Amino acid sequence: MKIVIQRVSKASVTINKNKVAEINNGLLILVGIVVEDAQKDIDFLVRKIANIRIFNDENGVMNHSLLETKGAVIVVPQFTLQAATKKGNRPSYIKAAKPEIAIPIYENFLQTLEKELHKKVQTGEFGADMKVELLNDGPITIIIDSKNKE
Repeated sequence: MKIVIQRVSKASVTINKNKVAEINNGLLILVGIVVEDAQKDIDFLVRKIANIRIFNDENGVMNHSLLETKGAVIVVPQFTLQAATKKGNRPSYIKAAKPEIAIPIYENFLQTLEKELHKKVQTGEFGADMKVELLNDGPITIIIDSKNKE
């Protein structure tokens, strides 16, 4: 499982001209799922999301976590995060899990994240054509791959 975490001043997701998610001050998280993803991948990433210190303290130093700031969250499924680009110019998405496998993993990820944060998270819609808008704060963008823990 691969995620892109972006600290945002504001973010929203629109589907068919209908805004389905909107936040201020928090995280926009893009999620890419592979067939091999399991609960251990979800648990690892959820702990990272909740505790990563990327919010400023009173001195402007990134010292606070999402749990401490009680920031809002939007989670968006994005299979293109699993693109293979080594050969040629057309990305291959063969590593990305098909919907029948990815949707239950995605839903489990959301439930586990909500339990860890003790609050509801907003989401995009799996398989939908989404328009994602954000104002990246910092900019702070971090990529975490549960299979490559660097």
